Amino acid sequence: MKPLEGITVVALEHAIAAPFCSRQLADQGARVIKIERPGTGDFARGYDTRVRGLASHFVWTNRSKESLSLDLKHPKAAGIMQQLLGQADVLVQNLAPGAAARMGLSFEALNEAFPRLIVCDISGYGDSGPYRDKKAYDLLIQSEAGFLSITGTPDTPSKAGCSIADISAGMYAYSNVLTALIQRGKTGLGRRIDVSMLECMAEWMGYPLYYTLDGAPPPPRAGASHATIFPYGPFATGDGKTVMLGLQNEREWQVFCQTVLLQPEFAEDARFTTNGLRASQRTELQAIIEAVFAKLTATQVVERLEQAQIANAQVNALADVWAHPQLQARERWVEVNSPSGLLPALLPPGVSDVSHVRMDAVPDLGQHTRAILGELGWSPQGIEQLKAEGAI
Repeated sequence: MKPLEGITVVALEHAIAAPFCSRQLADQGARVIKIERPGTGDFARGYDTRVRGLASHFVWTNRSKESLSLDLKHPKAAGIMQQLLGQADVLVQNLAPGAAARMGLSFEALNEAFPRLIVCDISGYGDSGPYRDKKAYDLLIQSEAGFLSITGTPDTPSKAGCSIADISAGMYAYSNVLTALIQRGKTGLGRRIDVSMLECMAEWMGYPLYYTLDGAPPPPRAGASHATIFPYGPFATGDGKTVMLGLQNEREWQVFCQTVLLQPEFAEDARFTTNGLRASQRTELQAIIEAVFAKLTATQVVERLEQAQIANAQVNALADVWAHPQLQARERWVEVNSPSGLLPALLPPGVSDVSHVRMDAVPDLGQHTRAILGELGWSPQGIEQLKAEGAI
């Protein structure tokens, strides 16, 4: 039995944050019924066509779900939602600010009829405060949370290459839903969860925020290097490749000088005896390190780093990750079905065997509408009428 078997989640979701949350719940065995707009569905379906005609974001965040097409503004939609929620354990939504409440789907509106229902609302800024009604997208939250101020080069701030504000919100929503399910097991009562993307990113910004406490200067933007620890970042090698390495303490600095640079005198050089000094002299020290590495291939540099037990990594392209030997050795790639056929999918982190999780198909738009409505007691004629009226 999978951990969340028997739990039903109704998801009023689009884009990434809420779908990523509900996909984690589906991975663990929950039944997730995804409500989609008839005809168009979750607008993430249209982001691109890179996955054999399907959208990359959608494929990533929507496997193992059932798609129910329903126009939430149709007069009969409210009744169908009430039927669904009467059998549900969790409602997850990231509609526009206030939209769920206007449709009578707030925790306050639902709690009396469904006291065991957990309602998880995901928004940009939370349900109170002066920013409550502002629209929020991933890049905008990265900016508001100060992430761009510490990311990029000294000349140019940069966003993260993936949707980290959405991902952080989805993961905090997921963990809060799990906590609420445990709490409900003790009290018998559901509760409301209010996840703010800004607050999630602010939590992830904890180190740089504390670094600047009481008006202290912020960590500089340092490209792919660590802003405050050095050497920690990318270094060019003689064969035109790049090796990523990182030192964490003075013992490692001593070993690095002796075993990797083969110049132990640098370990006692007054310019570099502490991390603070090395960070302040990073340009000079980078040149010294790369002068040594220029005579070596990337493979040779990695061999020396491994001998010294200095942390290092390849600077992989995405094609390298698809074929990563560690992921292959641990059998992390499996296959899931989709409207475009079988697709590779990564086993959820922490799961050791595919039999322990749900890895079902990515749904087509409205694929499960008739089956779900039939479960709710709608007759074939009634379903056809809903279709004719444009409700589904």
